Amino acid sequence: MTRPYQICRRCVMDTSDPDIRFDEQGVCHHCNEFEQLQKPRIRTGPEGEALLQGQVRAMKEKSRGRPYDCIIGLSGGVDSSYVAWKVLDLGLRPLAVHVDTGWNSELAVSNIERISKKLGIHLFTYVIDWEVMRELQLAFFKAGVANCDIPQDHAFVAVLYQTAIKHGISSVISGHNLATESILPEAWGYTSIDRRHIKDIHSRFGKGSLATYPSYSLFQYTFWWPYVRRMKIFPILNFVDYRKAEAKKFLMEHFGWRDYGGKHYESRLTKFFQSYYLPTKFGFDKRRAHLASLIVSGQCTREAAIEELETPLYDARQLADDKAFIAKKLRISEDELDRIIAAPSRRHEDFASNQALINRLLELKAKLSTALSSKPA
Repeated sequence: MTRPYQICRRCVMDTSDPDIRFDEQGVCHHCNEFEQLQKPRIRTGPEGEALLQGQVRAMKEKSRGRPYDCIIGLSGGVDSSYVAWKVLDLGLRPLAVHVDTGWNSELAVSNIERISKKLGIHLFTYVIDWEVMRELQLAFFKAGVANCDIPQDHAFVAVLYQTAIKHGISSVISGHNLATESILPEAWGYTSIDRRHIKDIHSRFGKGSLATYPSYSLFQYTFWWPYVRRMKIFPILNFVDYRKAEAKKFLMEHFGWRDYGGKHYESRLTKFFQSYYLPTKFGFDKRRAHLASLIVSGQCTREAAIEELETPLYDARQLADDKAFIAKKLRISEDELDRIIAAPSRRHEDFASNQALINRLLELKAKLSTALSSKPA
């Protein structure tokens, strides 16, 4: 039975999320969970500043005698670019890491160069073996699953932590923030931390070896890095009054940073994936989640979000150019790319995964974190 269409009365999330729930006022569970769970974790004002300065002092103390206080990822996007400036403003000595997966837009490359040079940040760029990346990326498209960004996202984390360990860095500064990224339906994708899932899709639809592909295990992610290596992730933007529009304006005025037109569009693959593959194959418009996050954090009105959603994701010429580029990079014809997108979709559950184990490990990790944080110093 087809579910009747419904849209949230507060944000713009709708029944394109098959798991969405609405209360008696017609407000979706994403909005309610933001108020109950995420909003209390955004610590701004004097309290946020005090917590932020405490973290900065701890990072400097842990890194005494070493060249870097922390490590950051730098993609050329607004969040990572703003983080790069903020850590310098706080007096920290970061090592910036950029992972080149072969999909960088020209704007992303330009932004990375401008930010790193003007700030004087040490930048390490890791270039992934293109043949391996191409085969893995093509395998995910052929698999017909919703989250085709997993190959990039998994590699980003792997390289960041491996580089941190190599340089003796224990503080990882994250650009993820609840003010602009609090809402994303689970049904629209799958986690990128599951190496078993990646290997299974590659074994079915890819060729060659993944020996040079940077990866990590669940054990490393959930226990080795945080508890044995004592590495800590600090989501710095949750402790400042982070407003995306103001951050973009600041970066443009001070660093000549240029906007790339959409969330994560610094990657040409991600732009195509989010703006064409997902809406065409699954009916998901990720702008809804991005705009809903801005609405609940007071950075966008519902009316403005609805107006933006009415604008086309692509104009015809740009779509033709991007489709030709993606097909050429993947070494397939445009007709084959069209056939892949038109083929029946599959669920991530159709492939081997460690989902049950991930849920148990993350639950145990949360309990350990709570227990450790409650112990007297």
